[in-house]
Amino acid sequence: MTPTRGRLTLRTADAADARKVHELIVANLEEGHLLPRELGELTVHANRFVVAMQGRTIVGCAELAPLSLQVAEVRSLAVDSGTRGHRVGVRIVEELRRRARREGFEKLCAFTHAPAYFIQMGFSIVPHLWLTEKVHIDCVKCPLFRQCGQYAMVVPLDSAFDAERGYGLPASASAALS
Repeated sequence: MTPTRGRLTLRTADAADARKVHELIVANLEEGHLLPRELGELTVHANRFVVAMQGRTIVGCAELAPLSLQVAEVRSLAVDSGTRGHRVGVRIVEELRRRARREGFEKLCAFTHAPAYFIQMGFSIVPHLWLTEKVHIDCVKCPLFRQCGQYAMVVPLDSAFDAERGYGLPASASAALS
C-alpha cells in the first residue's frame, strides 16, 4: 500500500475501519511482527484502536486493550512498510499512553520481538509473570505459549515519570529538556 501524500493525523478507529486495520495487521503478521487477529474481533473492538491517517489512507494502527483496572496493553501495533521510519508507531504509542492515563490505568504494557523500539519510549523489560493479567487472558490460550520469544515490556503511567524523561511531550518541549 502506498500512502497518499498529506499530513499525518491520529484518530479513533470505527467499525468501518476494521477491514483496513485487519489488512495492515495481516501484512505485519506475514513479516512475523504480530499475532493473528480476527476481523470480527477487530470490528467489535474498533473504538479501542488509534489509526494513523496520511491523507485518507490508514498507515498505522494499535489497540489500547484493557487487561485489568490497572493495566492496559498496546496491542497490534502495525505500520505500513512504506511509512516506517517516520515515527508513526511512536506517535500512536504516545497517543495510547495519553488515553490510558486519562482512563485511569497505572501501567501500559506491550509484548514484542523488538524491545529496543519500546525502550526508546520509556518501557522496561520485565518478567512475563509480572503481567499475570496478560498471561491469564491471552498467553495460556496461545499455541506459542512459553515459546513465543516476545519480551514483556511495561511503562508506568505517571506524569512525573514522563516529564522527567521528556516522553509523550510535544517535540519542542522534549528538545528543551535535552
